[in-house]
Amino acid sequence: GADVIAAVTVFCGSSNHVDAKYFDAARELGEKLARRRWRLVYGGGSVGLMGELARTVLAHGGAVTGVIPKALLDLGVGETTVTELVVTEGLRDRKAIMDSRGDAFVALPGGMGTFEEILEVMTLKQLGYHRKRVTVLDHDGYYEPLWTQIQRGIDLGFIKAEYLDVWYPAPDVDALLRYLDAYRPHDYRLKWDSAR
Repeated sequence: GADVIAAVTVFCGSSNHVDAKYFDAARELGEKLARRRWRLVYGGGSVGLMGELARTVLAHGGAVTGVIPKALLDLGVGETTVTELVVTEGLRDRKAIMDSRGDAFVALPGGMGTFEEILEVMTLKQLGYHRKRVTVLDHDGYYEPLWTQIQRGIDLGFIKAEYLDVWYPAPDVDALLRYLDAYRPHDYRLKWDSAR
């Protein structure tokens, strides 16, 4: 049914200047995605965790779709060894394609672009545009401040409490994969439903 995963969209950092433990986590995820025969859909970069993740999936016989804006490809930061490379005009159509191609969304640690991408899929889920799994690798508590911020929004009435579970911060790669396997979608009441 609709719950079967064929492809996973992963958002992640493009910086090379991060601790080796994050690269280790990207490699672990890449290897395990390949082993499950889940296609990786990602932002098409050759740098940072992005490149590490894609090359690991490929090295273990998995399939990779890279989705990259022409401007970034022209800068030479694209990973051109991928199974399929989709070149877009800009960042917005890049995200639209990444969103439509994935059956689940994962964010590894990353910067503002990664925050923006994972928050957008959480928002779209909250509004009922999709019912897909959304999880982040909360490696050493990287996403803890985001969880705290969302909890603060709930406490102060900006976010309904039920939306705390539109995502799952996983402590490690195996927990993340277990969540993807066990997930069953449910319907949220509309954000503006008068019943509280």
